[in-house]
Amino acid sequence: MRFVRFGAVGAEKPGVYDANGDLRDLSGVLTDLSGAVLADLASIDVDALPRVEGNPRLGPPVAGVGKIVCVGLNYYDHAAEVGMELPTEPVIFMKATSAITGPHDPLVLPRGSVKTDWEAELGIVIGTAAKYVTEADALLHVAGYLLVNDVSERELQLERGGQWTKGKSCDTFAPIGPWLVTPDEVGDVQKLALTLKLNDEVMQSANTSGMIFSVAKAISYLSQMMTLHPGDIISTGTPAGVGGGMKPPRFLKVGDRLDLDIEKLGAQRQIVESD
Repeated sequence: MRFVRFGAVGAEKPGVYDANGDLRDLSGVLTDLSGAVLADLASIDVDALPRVEGNPRLGPPVAGVGKIVCVGLNYYDHAAEVGMELPTEPVIFMKATSAITGPHDPLVLPRGSVKTDWEAELGIVIGTAAKYVTEADALLHVAGYLLVNDVSERELQLERGGQWTKGKSCDTFAPIGPWLVTPDEVGDVQKLALTLKLNDEVMQSANTSGMIFSVAKAISYLSQMMTLHPGDIISTGTPAGVGGGMKPPRFLKVGDRLDLDIEKLGAQRQIVESD
């Protein structure tokens, strides 16, 4: 099943697509796609819901996100392109939830930024609380998956005294969606094609099979040190093809267009604007 939140910024309603691809309104059944309801999405009778007319804006498909936990350097080819050794354990940093935007909302460059970069990533949405879980049981705690653009300001991330979080958390730096897709529809999450284009030029083209640490490993690892709550998002890292890894480096400028896609999870488009 593919779940969305649709409507104007700050006034989104929960929705779901039926088998024919028609959008249905979930707001009469549940208040929002957040918290404990994420554990029971499969029980919803889609065909009984009213259809949504027109082509409304799609917002972030999950509300009330408690935390975004990111895994860095999690693709073999990305670690190679930035000249860093392969990690022996997942590299972890946080991304502010205030950075979350819809999948097609504008990407706004921070004032003075000249090193804003793109990172197409698979996102995991937690459905039931996970604490000290094993890899074997980790996927049982997943509500679904979504596409994340882990936008990064490289100067803030790498040249301003350390701490990746501050280069990852600017407003609009976490476009998510368009859909929250349930695990049954995704199938093998370690076999999904991923692409990112900048102004129609392919920058990233990879597969989630290239991860160093799998989805199950990431969930289990994080659950040993923090409880993962329903609605939390884990962003699982990006493959090669980021602007900062190019020679010479290539960064975003006003007017650029990013198109991202992950197989079965849908597509995003952002136009770059100035603050």
